[in-house]
Amino acid sequence: MLDVKGRLAVTAPFGQVWPGLAAGRETVTNPEQLASEFAEAFLTDCPRTRLGLVAAPSGAEALTAVGWDGPCNYENDTAKFSAVVRDWETRFGARVVAVGFSTLHLSIAAPPVTEHEALLVAAEHFAFCPDNIWQGGRPYTLAAYAERITGAHRWDFWWD
Repeated sequence: MLDVKGRLAVTAPFGQVWPGLAAGRETVTNPEQLASEFAEAFLTDCPRTRLGLVAAPSGAEALTAVGWDGPCNYENDTAKFSAVVRDWETRFGARVVAVGFSTLHLSIAAPPVTEHEALLVAAEHFAFCPDNIWQGGRPYTLAAYAERITGAHRWDFWWD
């Protein structure tokens, strides 16, 4: 377990201060087209994946409608996660492409492109799914994670 100094190093440059939400970006790529392409690639990589159709206004709302409990090891209220994903749909052109037992895969039409934008988004991801940073690629810091999501048209989350 990390001590306070170690924990603050992970969340640098923000430390214990919430930096606020990252600003949205104008979507240049068509979000639905990108999601379709990602879904095709996902099915190629994971051919045993099954299609599910949900009567919901958006992928974010579908998470709650079906009772998805992917982050149950972290938080039991799926509606909180749906609200965040719904906001990302608006700000970043996010689309839910796949969900699993403890995973969520999103296509991102307008990803962060600057270091500052990516750091703010990384802080949001850390609040949403700390396992992406705590158990992701080394080093386990927001800055390293921000580098990995800069310009990335896909965000993957998993809760251990």
